[in-house]
Amino acid sequence: MKIVNEHLNPAKAGLVPPSPTGYLVLAAEIDRRPMFLPDGKAKTALLRDAKALAADLEGHPGVVRATVFRGFAHLVFGINHRLMRRAAATGVERARYDVVVLIETTGPAEAKELRGDAGYRRLAERLAGTARRTFEVAASNPRNMGEVDFHRQGVFLFNFFYGEDEKELVPVWEYTAGWWNTNTGLDNSRVLEPLDGERRDYGIINHCRWDHLRDVAPKMALRPSFRRFVLANFAANGISAQPALYRLA
Repeated sequence: MKIVNEHLNPAKAGLVPPSPTGYLVLAAEIDRRPMFLPDGKAKTALLRDAKALAADLEGHPGVVRATVFRGFAHLVFGINHRLMRRAAATGVERARYDVVVLIETTGPAEAKELRGDAGYRRLAERLAGTARRTFEVAASNPRNMGEVDFHRQGVFLFNFFYGEDEKELVPVWEYTAGWWNTNTGLDNSRVLEPLDGERRDYGIINHCRWDHLRDVAPKMALRPSFRRFVLANFAANGISAQPALYRLA
């Protein structure tokens, strides 16, 4: 791992042991227009159906929870556009997902097995029938800053990381995670890493929650240390974040 601007590192992240649970991420790109615009009829119907199908899945013995998110802001200033253009030449598509379903399972094996469940297939097929494209991955949790609270509304981040050398993704995420603790008051965050044999469009996906938009967006946009420390260390290691903000659907 290459380190730049070490003097700007505010603190080490406060990590807790990884969660033993598994995850199945189902993301969909419904609209190409900006996320903050009102939903059309098709997307409104999709979100309604996805929530009902996700609620049914929570009765499955291997499912801890199933949560549907609607995107409202694509944070383009967090993306290394030059790196992602190079990645596109190799077939990697940018993460422009305006709907995400996150299913937490009792373990990683259960996340893979859930794909064979009829209820999950109905959910996946419903999204695929409306979406321009979908992305699905089963994952485990190698790094954990604390449990994300899905029981109340807030501002949720899904950050889809691309790395030219994937072994650097988790160390660089951990090295820069203290910036979020110090500058945004973040006390929860989980890294999702694809299981063996899964698609690796994104070497890790990070998700977390804040109470208010003002807690995070102005800090990313206006604080020079975000660019000079967080984004600079990503760039030095051939990494691009692809962050978007969501609310509970």
